[in-house]
Amino acid sequence: MHFAIINDNRVMAQPKLQGLCSCCSKPVIAKCGTRKIWHWAHKRKTDCDNWWEPETEWHRNWKNNYPADWQETSLLDEKTNEKHIADVRTTHNLVIEFQHSHIDPQERISREQFYKNMVWLVDGTRLKRDYPRFLKGKKNYFENTIFYKTDNPKIFQVDLLDWCFPSNWLESSVPVIFDFRGDGTMDDSEGLRITLYCIFPQVGRYARVVEISRTAFINATINGEWTSRVQKFINDYKEQDAFEQQKKQQQTTSHSSNKITYTWRGIPLIGGYREYKRRLWAQNKSTRNGRS
Repeated sequence: MHFAIINDNRVMAQPKLQGLCSCCSKPVIAKCGTRKIWHWAHKRKTDCDNWWEPETEWHRNWKNNYPADWQETSLLDEKTNEKHIADVRTTHNLVIEFQHSHIDPQERISREQFYKNMVWLVDGTRLKRDYPRFLKGKKNYFENTIFYKTDNPKIFQVDLLDWCFPSNWLESSVPVIFDFRGDGTMDDSEGLRITLYCIFPQVGRYARVVEISRTAFINATINGEWTSRVQKFINDYKEQDAFEQQKKQQQTTSHSSNKITYTWRGIPLIGGYREYKRRLWAQNKSTRNGRS
């Protein structure tokens, strides 16, 4: 934890300090060593927030883009008394969760249901294979095309999403943003790691992946525009997919209606043209035989 409560104030960890957990109100002590970032830890093992994970420098750097009083906000479900600490909760009631560790799909679903209006920001450098796999898909180096361009150069329709992103994030009901820069020490000769890549909830065959600058994401989440812009984008591509589906159905119907129905003496023939041709040949043969 970044903050603990001392005399009703939120205080960052400093050597020899003691305080109370902002979630469970149990005693915590400041851990201020040289191997890990300074943080607060419970004095004893306790069932506080089972969603909480040890913080990395990556977590702390992202959280520090937001005001201190937005960070580590305790939220209570008054119906169930379930309580959890959101990494960041803005004044516009948007929760931002920064995820470095592996997360079980059921926990991901539980968090999305609890926070509702939220966005995930995932450290894409946790596993060494994740960025090379993404890059291969982004550049369409697989045998199948993965990233399809749209009218907007920053928006892509993506097929076979699991070929280039971790599968445990692909069924999320909220946007999931991948940060492939990590701590900034990794090679980025092509400048692709600096960009954030946002997967939106999938509708239809193709997923939507959008390139977003870090500054644009931070600004939109601070000024309150993120939620409305995301909802508008989702509604727009839902309408687009519905239109495309309707167009395909009309084309199929039109194609079917253009087929010629062959009849014999007013009765439709099941065999179509082949049956019509057979009967016509038989009739002509009979006529020729009668003449001879």
